[in-house]
Amino acid sequence: MTFGDQGMPYTPPDPYALWAAEQERIRRRRRTRNAVAVTTGVVLLAAVAAGALMYAGSDDPAAAPPAATASAKRAVPSVEATLPPDAPTALPSLLARPVIRPEQAFPEKHVRLKDGSRYARVDLASTTDCARGMSPELAELIERGEECARLTAALFTDTERRSQVTVTVLSFRRVEDASRVFAMASMDPVTYQVVSLDPPPEAGMPTVPPGSAGVFRRLMTVRSVVFSNGQWSDGAEAEEALITKQTEDLLRYVNDKVVAYEQGGTGR
Repeated sequence: MTFGDQGMPYTPPDPYALWAAEQERIRRRRRTRNAVAVTTGVVLLAAVAAGALMYAGSDDPAAAPPAATASAKRAVPSVEATLPPDAPTALPSLLARPVIRPEQAFPEKHVRLKDGSRYARVDLASTTDCARGMSPELAELIERGEECARLTAALFTDTERRSQVTVTVLSFRRVEDASRVFAMASMDPVTYQVVSLDPPPEAGMPTVPPGSAGVFRRLMTVRSVVFSNGQWSDGAEAEEALITKQTEDLLRYVNDKVVAYEQGGTGR
């Protein structure tokens, strides 16, 4: 016979009691999540049919909350996403292609857009450990489906080096998982967001002060969600229209690259 720390006989816990307690905990969690559940079939259908989507709502510039704040402790809504019955017949072959690589999503270090505006890519990062580049809430949401296949992000700045716009491509093996992320990020872009890159030392740019205002946008392609986070390097809240334009323009630029690849327009 073994004894506990207090010298009393130790009785092994009842396995059934432990199982029952765990099931009750799961049921309580599901009831909490189901109270705010959303269905994304319409979003998925439009995304697969059109190749890309942009959330129609407006994201006011807002600071991202620290990971340890109360928002990180609340229950994450449950999202159900399924393929629509009239999904394109070419979808299986498109999904059979490898996910987009960093050099395909971000091929240029110096970008000139159609309106003549110019940007420089000052950093590029890529990982298959996607949770490292996102908020805890978004990572938890992704864990409910199949894992993210790759996260690739690039940091851009304007010719005056005033802005810092991080564009992130989050790619999945299944369309349903991309749709789930797009839906939740559209509903709550501050909570369900990817991490903005800090400029490397060689860029000669300051790190944006913590708590600074930002603009958050996103688009969905066949199997990826493309995020764009824009801020002024000094953390200023001025010229909102200008930082919003830069954020959206760079988002569309990268999204076009991803769409062309995922729809078979570029090589493997």
